[in-house]
Amino acid sequence: MTDSNRKPALSTRIAQALHFVEDGTGAVTPAIQPAATYARDEDYQVRKPYWYRRDGSQTTAQAEAVIAELEGATESLLFSSGMSACTAVIEHLPTGAHVVAPKVMYHGVLAQLQGYAAKGRLTLSDYTAGNLDELAAAIQPGETTLVWVETPNNPNWEVTDIAAAAELAHAAGAKLITDCTGTPPCMTRALDFGADFSFHSATKYLGGHSDVTAGVLSVRETGTFWDEIAMVRKLQGTVLQSFDAWLLIRGMRTLFLRVERACQNAMAVARHFDGHPMVEQVHYPGLPADPGHEVARRQTDGQFGAMMSIIVKGSEQTAIDVCRFCELFYPATSLGGVESLIEHRKTVSGDGFPVHPRLLRLSIGIEDADDLIYDLEQALTRAASS
Repeated sequence: MTDSNRKPALSTRIAQALHFVEDGTGAVTPAIQPAATYARDEDYQVRKPYWYRRDGSQTTAQAEAVIAELEGATESLLFSSGMSACTAVIEHLPTGAHVVAPKVMYHGVLAQLQGYAAKGRLTLSDYTAGNLDELAAAIQPGETTLVWVETPNNPNWEVTDIAAAAELAHAAGAKLITDCTGTPPCMTRALDFGADFSFHSATKYLGGHSDVTAGVLSVRETGTFWDEIAMVRKLQGTVLQSFDAWLLIRGMRTLFLRVERACQNAMAVARHFDGHPMVEQVHYPGLPADPGHEVARRQTDGQFGAMMSIIVKGSEQTAIDVCRFCELFYPATSLGGVESLIEHRKTVSGDGFPVHPRLLRLSIGIEDADDLIYDLEQALTRAASS
């Protein structure tokens, strides 16, 4: 018996890039459209929603459609980097807007918010990630324009309840933006929990192969604010280029498989080093003792993500040496690729960023979990004895 109303699973739709078939050729992979300008038709009307490269392209539009499907969004907009997407959100705010953001978050966005506040472009209040009482106290009813949530929070991986944050923001007349880069939309669909904007650094899990730089904004409901953000993208020329959009489509087709394997590996690594004699603490929401465990379980469909941090015993140099002595983990910045990365976060973020001096951030990839555990073991042993 068949069901004519049955819809394929989301993982199926994404694996097929929304069952893409190119008109005319029947190709199942989108073509790269590199044109910088577009001829109008015989009536001097634009043929598509774009007439110049800063408006987009067919390839970029297809990537946006795939992400909108992933997010359950009305629309998605792709940018040339995660920072350019965040900049567009900040730029569209009215002068003097009140923004609430975590005390610790991705250092590039935090520095930009602090810089705008120092120039009087906006006012900024902060809260400890995951602490709803502090968030509520920071929000000013009738004054706050935007509430920024990063969950899980980089690099300590605190978890914020998105639904509760949305309720607080909306009660005050503010919009909520969530950065869930660490748990992509195959795990966390922030719009379903009440967020107004969902942001992802598409460089990370969405692309998945460390070969594209991109950022994406998705929205529950469009409006004047969304048109303003799109105009910022157009005027600044930060639309994602066609080749990068093509790479992104290719990467997203394996998103569900990659993320599932990486999450399994991360859980194995976290469990092994939790209570380890050379590790002071493991920050990973998948561990039952983690303060954000239950909220993370609800928001990530029980997968918890593939990002974690460990605080090693010894000195700051011991932590740096662990990075140096790893033979499989790449000592590199970024996350979400198929390869595992390790970084000493203080070195990368700078002395002014509030991070533990012995914290190592791990992006767990899809390699064999036992190999990753062995590599960290030997690096910790060498670092402790050096």
